[in-house]
Amino acid sequence: MDVVSVITSVLTLIAGVGIFLIACTMMSSNLEALGSRKLKVLFAKTSKSKLLGVGVGAAATAAIQSSSATTVMVIGFVNAGIMTLAQAATVIFGANIGTTITGQIVALGMFGSSVSTSVIFAALAGVGAFILAFAKKDRAQKIGGILAGFGMLFVGLSMMSGAMGEFSELDSVRNFLALFKNPFLLALIGALLTALVQSSSVMTSMAITMVVTGLISLNQGIYLTMGSNVGTCVTALIAGLTSTKNAKRTALIHLFFNVGGVCVFMIAGIFMRLGGVDYGFIFDKIFPHVPQMQLAMFHTIFNVVTVLIALPLTGLFVKLVTKIVPDKKGETTKDDEPKFAFVNEYMLKTPPIAVQQVKNEVVNMAAVAKTNFDISCDIVCTLNYDRIDEFRANEKLLNFLNSELAAFSVKLLRADLSEKDRTYLTTVFRTVIDLERVGDYAENIVEYADRLKESGESFSDAAIAEIGELKKLVNDLYENVMIAYKDGKKSALKAAFGVEDSVDKAAELMTQNHIGRLRDGKCTPDAGTRYASFVANAERVADHYVNVAKCAF
Repeated sequence: MDVVSVITSVLTLIAGVGIFLIACTMMSSNLEALGSRKLKVLFAKTSKSKLLGVGVGAAATAAIQSSSATTVMVIGFVNAGIMTLAQAATVIFGANIGTTITGQIVALGMFGSSVSTSVIFAALAGVGAFILAFAKKDRAQKIGGILAGFGMLFVGLSMMSGAMGEFSELDSVRNFLALFKNPFLLALIGALLTALVQSSSVMTSMAITMVVTGLISLNQGIYLTMGSNVGTCVTALIAGLTSTKNAKRTALIHLFFNVGGVCVFMIAGIFMRLGGVDYGFIFDKIFPHVPQMQLAMFHTIFNVVTVLIALPLTGLFVKLVTKIVPDKKGETTKDDEPKFAFVNEYMLKTPPIAVQQVKNEVVNMAAVAKTNFDISCDIVCTLNYDRIDEFRANEKLLNFLNSELAAFSVKLLRADLSEKDRTYLTTVFRTVIDLERVGDYAENIVEYADRLKESGESFSDAAIAEIGELKKLVNDLYENVMIAYKDGKKSALKAAFGVEDSVDKAAELMTQNHIGRLRDGKCTPDAGTRYASFVANAERVADHYVNVAKCAF
C-alpha cells in the first residue's frame, strides 16, 4: 500500500466509526421515543423480583440500544426516589446483557453469501430515508428513523471492515498490533477507547471487524471487549457524581459490577493459560470458522455469567457503596437547597422519559403549592406559626421550580420529540407560572396573619368557619384539576369548572356576610380588610388551578 492508500483507509475508518455512532444515536432516540410508555411500565415492575429487574434492564437496553441511556435513566429514578438502590442494581445488571444485542446483530451481518447480509441490512438505510422523506405521521417517521439507523449501522460497519481489511495487508500494522498481548493492557485500551467514543457497542463492533479481518487475534478482541464494559461506566459516573448520594451509589454499583466481572474473567483466564488453553481456543472450538460469532458469543456469555455471579451479591453491593458514600449525621449541605424531585440534566439523554418526568415534577410542584395554601389558611385562622419553616422552604422550592423547570423544558424542546410531547412542553411554561402564583397568594395570606398578630386582632369564629369551607372547596377543585392534568380526563375538567363556580359563589356570599358583620360591629375594619383580601386571594388561587387543568387539553 502506498501513502495515499493508507491515508484513504484511515479516513474511511474514521468515517465508518462516525456513521456507526450516528446510526446508534438514531436507533436509540427513535426506539426510545416509540417505546417510552412501555419502558415506564417496565421500570414500574422492577420491585417484584431480582430476576424481573434483570429482565427489565435487558429488555429496556435491547429496545433503545444503549446501556448508558438505561443506566442514566436508572440514576435519574434513584435520584428522584422512584427506585431503590437494590432495584437499580438489578436493572443495571440486566442492561449489560441487553447491550450484547448490538454485537450479535453485527456478527449476523458479517456472514458472507451470494448477496452479503450486511448489504441487505445496509439497504434498509435507503428504505428508512424514503419513509422519513415522505411520511407525515410522527410514528411513521420514528419507524423510518429506526430503519435508517439500522441500515447506517451496517454502512458504517462495512466501511470499518473495508478499512481494516486494507490495514491487515500491511505487515507493519499486523506486527505492531501483535505486540499488544498483555490481557490487562488490552482491557485498559478497550476501556479508554470506549470512554472516548462513549459507546461499548462501537468498541465491540470495531473489535469484531478487527478479528474478522485478521488485524488482531480472537484473544486480543476478547480482552478489548472486556475493557469496553468498564469504559461504558464513564457516562453513568458523570451522571451520578452531580446528583444525590443514592445516585452516586448507583453509579458506583455500575462501576464495581463491571470491574468485578472483568476481574473474575481475568483471574479465570490466568488459570486457563496455566492449563494450556485460553478463551480464544475454547470459543474457536465451539464456533469454528466464524470469528465474528466467536467474539459476539463471548461478549454475551461474559455478561450473562457476570450477572449470575453478581445477582446473589446485590445486597453486598448496596452495603459497600453505602459505606463508601455514607449518610453523615447532622449534615446540612446542598441537600437543604431546593432541587428537582424527578428530573436532572442527564435525563436530557432520554427525551421521552424526561418529558414524563417533567410532568411528574409539575404535579409535585402543584402539591407543594397546595400545601402552602393550606398552611397559610391555618396560620391566618389560628395565628399559629409552628409550620412557618416548612412554609418558607416550600416557597423557596416553588421559586426554584418556576425558573429551573422552565429552563429544563427549553433544553428538552431542542431534542427530537413527538409532536404530542413538544406541545405538552410548551404548556409547562404557563403552568409553572400559575403554580408559583398560588405560592405568592399563600405568602400574601401569611402576611395578613402577620398584620393581625401585630395589631392583636383575629377573625371571628364565623369568619374562620367560612374560611374553612372555602379552603375545602379550593382543595376539591385542586383534586379535580390534578386528575384532569395527570390523566387527561375531560370529565374531571368539567367537574373542576363546576367547583370553581361554587368557589365564586362562596366568595360572593363571604363578602356579603363580611359586610354584615362590619355593620353589626362584630368585626373591626382592620380585620375586615384582611378578611376581604383573603377571600380575593383564595378566589385567584382557584383561577390559577383551573388554568393548570386547561393546559392538559
